Amino acid sequence: MLDINASFDAQQTLRKARRIVVKVGSSLVTNEGRGLHEEAIAQWCEQLAALVKDGREVVMVSSGAIAEGMKRLGWATRPKDVSQLQAAAAVGQMGLVQMYETKLRQQGLTSAQVLLTHEDLAHRERYLNARTTLLTLLSHKVIPVINENDTVVNDEIKFGDNDTLGALVANLVDADLYVILTDQTGLYTADPRKDPAAEFVHTAQAGDSSLEKMAGGAGSSIGKGGMITKILAAKRAAGSGASTVIAWGREPNALIRLSQGEPIGTLLVAHTAKQQARKQWMADHLQLAGSVTVDEGAAQRLLGGKVSLLPVGMTAVQGEFSRGDVIAIVDTTGQEIARGLANYAAAEARLICRKASSEFEALLGYTAEAEMVHKDNLVLKSA
Repeated sequence: MLDINASFDAQQTLRKARRIVVKVGSSLVTNEGRGLHEEAIAQWCEQLAALVKDGREVVMVSSGAIAEGMKRLGWATRPKDVSQLQAAAAVGQMGLVQMYETKLRQQGLTSAQVLLTHEDLAHRERYLNARTTLLTLLSHKVIPVINENDTVVNDEIKFGDNDTLGALVANLVDADLYVILTDQTGLYTADPRKDPAAEFVHTAQAGDSSLEKMAGGAGSSIGKGGMITKILAAKRAAGSGASTVIAWGREPNALIRLSQGEPIGTLLVAHTAKQQARKQWMADHLQLAGSVTVDEGAAQRLLGGKVSLLPVGMTAVQGEFSRGDVIAIVDTTGQEIARGLANYAAAEARLICRKASSEFEALLGYTAEAEMVHKDNLVLKSA
């Protein structure tokens, strides 16, 4: 059995998770390819409603579009041709989203379909747009149902599996917990079907290299993933501080029980606290595209606590950057005091320098965010 920090409290991590990303695999959603599993989807939606009632924010990442399309088209095995996969996704997506919408509406919840590609999250402006949309949906208690946009992806931009997509979404919305519901109960030290000495891994640290050695290979003929994709996805999610649970999707009330602190499946603990991970990402891994100069009052407020940068405190803009680029925030001496993601491009930023948010629409023709850099997307240089 793998050991983790003895002081770690698994129950606390599960109970404290306020923003949760849930991913369900194709074999579960489509009942091993026999068609959309209405009963199972209804049960998950009932659990999502209970989580929302408990004050949680939930994002659903669902596989199943291609598998449902294959069933409707009469295909027994997953095709390799990209155009056939895209056609299956287009056919299956209709039924998939309708099923979720119906079952969530029965629970009194509003849902939204969000289709993403890797390119959406690799491009900083589109990343920020996707983040803003998802956070706005969550603020209105809407359940986003996310899938890869299989109808337009190609080999260069596809995620490849929805385990990875779920991890990227967890990073995108700063989730506390990523739950992967699968057709396996969790991770074992070896394949229990082949090794009777295999032990179940209840807890471990996400990113531990030994986990990848334990994980098996390919998934079923319906889905693409296997345990290795889930281990790698947990490692990716941990980069922004989200812990991951890998659990059996047919476990009764798994999501509710997890939220109550019950240890179900394998819990892979994020090695870095959420805020620390975000600071590390902002401070060390992104190149600066430009900068804004702030007056003394704005500089003092930024250095004094967790606040956003408002355009009214800006005096100048340097460089040519786009919305979503990482920029430096410098004081009147030119010293960098912070950095963060720009909500406005450089040309727009110059127009709103020293301006209140009430003036943005007249100056720009629209209003996006009130902040030039939101506090959640800002890190102090000294941190």
